[in-house]
Amino acid sequence: MADTALPGNGAERLVSPDVSLDKEGDSPPPPNPRRWWGLVVIALAQLIVVLDMTIVNIALPSAQQDLGMTDGNRQWVITAYTLAFGGLLLLGGRLGDLFGRKRSFIIGLIGFAGASALGGAATGPGMLFAARALQGVFAALLAPAALSLMTTTFTDPRERGKAFGVFGAIAGAGGAIGMLVGGFLTEYLDWRWCLYVNAPVAALAVIGAIVMLKDPVRRADAQLDILGAVLGTAGVLSIVYGFSEAESRDWDDTRVLSLLIGGAVILGIFALWQTRARTPLLPLHIVKDRQRAGAYLTMALVTIAMFGVFLFLTYYLQGIKGWSPLKTGVAYLPMTACMIIGSTQISARLLQKVPARALIMPGLMLASGGLAFLASMDVDATYLSHVLPGICLMGLGMGVTFMAAISTATSRVAPQDQGAASATLNTMQQVGGSVGTALLNTIAASATTDWLTDHRVNLAQQTPQTKAALAEATVHGYSVATWISAGIMLLAVVVAGVFINAKAAGRQAGAAAAGPAGGDREAGAVEAPVHAG
Repeated sequence: MADTALPGNGAERLVSPDVSLDKEGDSPPPPNPRRWWGLVVIALAQLIVVLDMTIVNIALPSAQQDLGMTDGNRQWVITAYTLAFGGLLLLGGRLGDLFGRKRSFIIGLIGFAGASALGGAATGPGMLFAARALQGVFAALLAPAALSLMTTTFTDPRERGKAFGVFGAIAGAGGAIGMLVGGFLTEYLDWRWCLYVNAPVAALAVIGAIVMLKDPVRRADAQLDILGAVLGTAGVLSIVYGFSEAESRDWDDTRVLSLLIGGAVILGIFALWQTRARTPLLPLHIVKDRQRAGAYLTMALVTIAMFGVFLFLTYYLQGIKGWSPLKTGVAYLPMTACMIIGSTQISARLLQKVPARALIMPGLMLASGGLAFLASMDVDATYLSHVLPGICLMGLGMGVTFMAAISTATSRVAPQDQGAASATLNTMQQVGGSVGTALLNTIAASATTDWLTDHRVNLAQQTPQTKAALAEATVHGYSVATWISAGIMLLAVVVAGVFINAKAAGRQAGAAAAGPAGGDREAGAVEAPVHAG
């Protein structure tokens, strides 16, 4: 990989982008001898964050009945978490950069565990909503710290490939694991354990972090961009909330439009301010880099395509097929296994040898094929004929894609900017999830209504024929939305092919070692300068 100039104090020095410098910048620090145990700790933390996005979905019907939530306000169990998490990610990532990632990691874990326990003990809807928002706050501190700790811990390209393979598998499979765990806990214990379960896992991760993880050197002149934090948080909050509201309101609703347009304007002002701020919340060179920009856009599109589909498939298995929450969770296990295989056995082994897009593009096409299987389901489809092939293709494709995309999104970034880069990736995923849920739910609901209208079904008549027609209309709506998801996944293939065009990491390293005569550099693969801050 080519050396990158780090300007600072009027002098320039060269450093390999994948290597962290010590305080003086003279030589890379020695690798942490406990780094592989540290990966276990980081993986546990990442699993908590990803798992919590789906485990509560399984518990929601029981929680609604127990706490007396209305159909109108039950969405806040999900929305309170996503708003706080998505809105504060940029701030959380920069706090880790400035004041220490290990410290942010541990504080995030402790806070997340405490908020989870508070939610499990909720005596009413308001208490549960507040606890979920508090979970989101600490998740916004924890998630970027976890990813940047891993990036700065594994500096050797080959070791980094293996580490990202594990991380990518967890990032992709955590949602499915959440459904399995949520189904088991809800069915055999109580919905409250879907929140309580975070506490012992977080406690174990805190102990491991104290013993196993090293904190990379922090900047001595740490300052927080207050105005940038306010603008960035407000802009992302407005957009995430706008898409959340779009699920229950029309897209031309005044509140929805105001939130979306207002959020876009605020983010525009935020971007302008980042060009002038002394210590910007999001150094713009991070998103201007062609490879990282492509990875961010790709992950956003993938998340848009995937979030609604998980919801549809869960409703299909439980609502149409009548499966229990536990059986539904077990049904996702093959997808989890395929994700792990794709990430650790394919992508992690090949990333040093082939360009990232040679993994991302085929992975996305596999996932799109899996979505096509699911989109072709009808009321009478069986698990073996449609669901299993679909989720296995999706799992394999996502496993290959996530590992390569996450690695691309966080590589070649100066150590002091790793939190900002990691937070940007998490933000794109969070916003993508909000967009996908709102957009695909709206498409599914509209297609269902159109089917009922075209077939002149009168829902006021409670007959077996009417119930059968409603089930068929609902599945039709799921099918239409899933075909749209497959199209979005193919759009991600195009984006990855256009933007992500760097050589294989191993070839880049060889070219850097050989110097200027080491061979031709691929067009567009020149790395953007990584600024020291």
